[in-house]
Parts: sequence; structure tokens; C-alpha cells
Amino acid sequence: MRKIFKGFILLFLSFFLFLGLNVGAYGFGYRKNSDHEQPDIGKYQQVIEGTNSYYVGNNEDKTLYLTFDAGYDNGNLSKILDVLKEKDIKATFFVTGDFVVRETELLKRIVCEGHIVGNHTYHHKNITKLDKSQIENELYLLNDKYKEIIGTDIPKYFRPPEGEFDKRSLTDVKELGYTTYFWSIAYDDWNTKNQKGVDYAYDKIMSNLHNGAIILLHTVSSDNANVLRKVIDDSRALGYQFKNLDQFKK
Repeated sequence: MRKIFKGFILLFLSFFLFLGLNVGAYGFGYRKNSDHEQPDIGKYQQVIEGTNSYYVGNNEDKTLYLTFDAGYDNGNLSKILDVLKEKDIKATFFVTGDFVVRETELLKRIVCEGHIVGNHTYHHKNITKLDKSQIENELYLLNDKYKEIIGTDIPKYFRPPEGEFDKRSLTDVKELGYTTYFWSIAYDDWNTKNQKGVDYAYDKIMSNLHNGAIILLHTVSSDNANVLRKVIDDSRALGYQFKNLDQFKK
């Protein structure tokens, strides 16, 4: 009986050691407001502190940063790029390995038109479940494939897949030379089977504009492709300017 109990304890401890990498993991979020003020991220502020991670820029700077997550393409990215070119705006696109392999021509267009490509890991894995060597492998796999196509290393801008993070994983990413960018404006645009129309998309973005906003959009959203021109024009009319993350002001 004592042996059985001891075996149970060892199994119990092993289970929690196995889960240890994911203890204290979070999905990034923020508290919205209706006053066009920078959102509060509560306890997450302490978690990201010291990890070279940001979710918003300078509160005194009336600047917006457009960023896109691109895991695959369904025909909307070209339309988005057309609008950005027309409006002379540069953005950052966080890509995965599948995108780089399948959408080589779109990747080349993004780079050719002066946008930044950021690292979203090769396999879109939850970094809180990976140790440092595994995170390094995910980042380097994407870098190597990017370099094979573009001829240079990928810029060291990082966004965690699905916004999953913890202090340890963000510190690992920092030590690998990357800067992590979360977001201060986002909405449920990623679900291609539940696009809610341009009015919904417009309100979700415009009602939350604030100084230093990092805007997260997904390139698969038809709503984003259709509303982007109006969002840019009306944001500029309100006095905002658009800059890319290479001009990010803390």
C-alpha cells in the first residue's frame, strides 16, 4: 500500500513538472474604454516589464501603428496591400512558416513595398509550452526560410501566436534578440466564417483609437480589406498619423 501511495505521489509530481512550463501563462488582453485613452492591461504590465515587450506607444504622440497577422492568405491580403500603397502607409506583417512557404510572391511584395515582416514562429506554437531551445528553433526556422527567399535575415520583431505569453517565454524571446509587440486595438476579425460587415469593423477600430495605438488586424478578414481605406482617411482627419514599428516611440 505504501509503495502504491509513493508511486502515486511521484506520478502526481511528474505531471505538474511536465506542466511547469505553462504555469502562470496568459492570453493577452486589455480593458477597453470609451474615452480614446490608452487601455489598461492590469497585471500583465508587471509580467511584460523588463522583457522588451510593448503593447502601446507614447501617450503624447498622436501616432497609430498598423500591424497584421498573416498565417495564410484567402485573397484579401492583396487588397490590403493595394490600399496601403495607395495611402502611402507602411505596416508590419507577422507571418508564420506556412505563409512564407505557400505565399512566396505575397511575401516578396510585402518586402518590396517597404513593409516590415515580423516573426510569428514557424509553426504558430504556444511559446509558453516551449523551452528556450524550442522557441529558438521556431524563430530560427522562420528566419532561415525567410532568408532563403528574401536574401536577408527577418527583422527581429515578434508577436506570440494567439497572444499566449508568460514572463519566462518573453524573457527567452528577448534574450534571442527580439522585441515583442502585442496590441492595444483588436477585434474579432480572424473568424472568416463570421465576418460582421464594414460598419461593425469600422466601429470596433475607430471607437478605440488612442495615442500610440498598436492596431492588430488579420489579413484574412474581408471586413478589414473593405474598411481599411475609410479607417485610414478618417483617422487622419482626426489628426492621427501612421508610422511603422521601426519608428516606434515608447
